[in-house]
Amino acid sequence: MKNLFYILIVCFTIIACNKTPKEKVENNKTNIEETKNAEVAANLHSFQVNIDGMTCEIGCAKLIQSKLYKIDGVSYAKVDFEHTNGIITYDSNKLNEKEIVQKIEAIAGGDLYSVSKTIELDTIIN
Repeated sequence: MKNLFYILIVCFTIIACNKTPKEKVENNKTNIEETKNAEVAANLHSFQVNIDGMTCEIGCAKLIQSKLYKIDGVSYAKVDFEHTNGIITYDSNKLNEKEIVQKIEAIAGGDLYSVSKTIELDTIIN
């Protein structure tokens, strides 16, 4: 009977020592999330694009902006009619700058808008 008691104590000790403390689990989750966020941020790129052919704020600039937001991989898009440009942030794992330019130029059948210049930006805009 005494041996059974010692065996039970050893088993409970082993089980108790193998359990991970809640703080350690939460710290591990936080580290994983931070790593994922850093990887995503490393893949985000921003650029400015000059867009020719816009004739109005609502019909052109807002249309282009809304179409950009529908592209998988674009996380930010702001088209400014007054300055005839747009700023776009995108995930380089999903698409590239050239593909975005092609999509802008294809809006409205491809006859209205053209991109005359692109400038890569150092800061990521979100």
